[in-house]
Amino acid sequence: MSKQEEAGLILKLYELRREETMRKARDWYFREFNPQSMADFNAAIFGEHSGHLRMVVTYWDMAAALVNNGAIDMELFNDSNGEHVGVFAKIELLLGEIRSAYGPKFAANLEKLIDAMPDGRKRTAGNREQMKVMLAKLAATQAKAAQG
Repeated sequence: MSKQEEAGLILKLYELRREETMRKARDWYFREFNPQSMADFNAAIFGEHSGHLRMVVTYWDMAAALVNNGAIDMELFNDSNGEHVGVFAKIELLLGEIRSAYGPKFAANLEKLIDAMPDGRKRTAGNREQMKVMLAKLAATQAKAAQG
């Protein structure tokens, strides 16, 4: 595949991320979905945001499959995307339990891509720490706004 075709796929992936329902799903995933246990994951997968959870994870798993199978060069993909690292970071520590409950292929393409990236697991760990800081700031801002 030519670089122009790969670029076209990346632009199409970006366009899909801008779709209204996907934007809402991504917003929920990064602001509100912070599973610390399998119970937290199950609450989401069986709750009102089940569609959001599945939409975000399967979107990035599909995008990762394009990279893993050579449709998009990994370096080009990683140079133009970073959100997949954050998506994986949220589920990484529960992945074994999730797969035991829901099947061995859950986010398998995403994991394969993370593992193929230089320092992929290190990046996801750093991303988790970064998200904790950002969520704490968001909570503080929301608490301050609620006070007046």
